[in-house]
Amino acid sequence: MIVDGPKEQAKRASATIGEFIREQREQAEVSVRQLARLAGVSNPYLSQIERGLRKPSADILAQIAKGLRISAEQLYIRAGILELRDGDPELVAAILTDEGLGERQKQVLIDIYESFHRENAQALASGVASVAAAQPDPAEGSDNSTAVAHRTQSHPTPAGK
Repeated sequence: MIVDGPKEQAKRASATIGEFIREQREQAEVSVRQLARLAGVSNPYLSQIERGLRKPSADILAQIAKGLRISAEQLYIRAGILELRDGDPELVAAILTDEGLGERQKQVLIDIYESFHRENAQALASGVASVAAAQPDPAEGSDNSTAVAHRTQSHPTPAGK
């Protein structure tokens, strides 16, 4: 069995995402030129992406998704930028499309987010409550309204008193 190296995997991912973009574009009955204009990229560049010759960045994929009126997450998964996983895919997509962050910063943020998910899943699997889940939410304040409401429901006063 031959195992592909990183270059071969990248080429295959580029071809797969390009084929998917072409299929989506054809289903939407949009020409390459129209989608290029909608996505804000050049016609030749989009053509190269569709043929698997270029691997688009997360930002370009987001622009193409907007032009096709499909979820950017779908394109990220197809391109191998985002794995189908538990968590909040909208948060990951927001990180990937944030133009104020560099590629390395985006990856670090996603890695940290995923590590918290893994840590919480392991804690739940071992029966230990997460430290974050055990701490009160500071936004809720320190009032005892729920405790008071619970006590009044537990010990109702007779009517007329």
